[in-house]
Amino acid sequence: MNVWTVFRQELTALWGSGKGISLIAVATSWGLLNGTRMIYPVIIPYLEADYGLSLTVSGFLVTVLWFFAAIGQLPGGILADRYNERTLMAVSTGIVAVALGLVITSSSPLILFLATAIWGLGHSLYPIARITFLSNLYSGRLGSALGVTMATGDIGQTVLPPVATILAAAIAWQVGLGFVAPLLVVAGIVIFVGASTRTTGAQSANTRSIGDALGVFTELRKPAMGLMTSILLLYMFIWQSFTAFYPTYLTRVKELPPSVASVLFGFFFAVGVVVKPAAGAAYDRIGMRRSLVGVLSPAVVGFFLLPLIDNVWFLVGVTALISTMLGTGAVTQSFLADSFSEEMQGAGLGVVRTISASLAAGGPVIFGVVGDNGYFDQGYIALAVIMAFVISLTVWMSGTEKA
Repeated sequence: MNVWTVFRQELTALWGSGKGISLIAVATSWGLLNGTRMIYPVIIPYLEADYGLSLTVSGFLVTVLWFFAAIGQLPGGILADRYNERTLMAVSTGIVAVALGLVITSSSPLILFLATAIWGLGHSLYPIARITFLSNLYSGRLGSALGVTMATGDIGQTVLPPVATILAAAIAWQVGLGFVAPLLVVAGIVIFVGASTRTTGAQSANTRSIGDALGVFTELRKPAMGLMTSILLLYMFIWQSFTAFYPTYLTRVKELPPSVASVLFGFFFAVGVVVKPAAGAAYDRIGMRRSLVGVLSPAVVGFFLLPLIDNVWFLVGVTALISTMLGTGAVTQSFLADSFSEEMQGAGLGVVRTISASLAAGGPVIFGVVGDNGYFDQGYIALAVIMAFVISLTVWMSGTEKA
């Protein structure tokens, strides 16, 4: 079976029976939400100038965004089990739009940090609702469906940061960030009106108490689940540390113009547009272990090479190597979603993502301290070592391959 035949089969399965409209609505909103978060790294120089922030404090600002986006995922998962995911996703986009308005009008660092926390909490309502919605809509092809939505997330992360850089340089950083707010409002309306209204099994669980979520921890005691949670945690730590300061690293250490740095930063996510659907399809066909090792191995090489390369065209190649790690989410989250029962799926994913993302949220502030002390290059070598350890954990897992 050739690649084109496989592609047509996957496309038909994803689009058929009227499911394609729902997929587009969910994926577009996800692209805007993710793209907006990646605007922060490219406007850090403006925030430093306006609010007198150091790299360490700037890293802490990004950590606040990631941390509150993490801790809200457990209640978000419980809500996804008990209520309409479509409404939950629409509310998420609305809260983020309001929070952006608060960020761009903030008059002090305190208000900036508080608004960023609200932004993170609003964002946290979307991820689990998205996964449980798609899990019920695409039984048997969750990996492919998640791969598509994650790819649109990367389209947003590819397009929005360069646009924000241009607007910030030409007008003001507030415009570079604030222009997304009305788009999010429209996206929320579209997802509420356009997404499928079919009843999912998860929504029949309204009588369950929040205490039932504690049953998730019993599942996490299983070796495979514990290892996968650890893998997801370490991957998120690496990803958040890298994305928080890559544009800053390119301008300050590699001495690239901000416009070139933002394009290269966007290119990192552009590769994910291809990698994520491929990783999701690989998970559906060959299983977790081989697909995960395949997307993580090139990133180890990329992190090791990054401090050694100064030529912009070589940096493009190194960035492409590192960006293969973006396929990790499509594999790990599909594995976790398939591992939990339908009744526990939302709460289970909420617990795992809350634990992983909240602990990993310390990455940006740690990397900010590293950068403030002039050790950016050594920091990337450390990320390569951690990534190699993640691969060793993946290889160690057994009994998770599909037949």
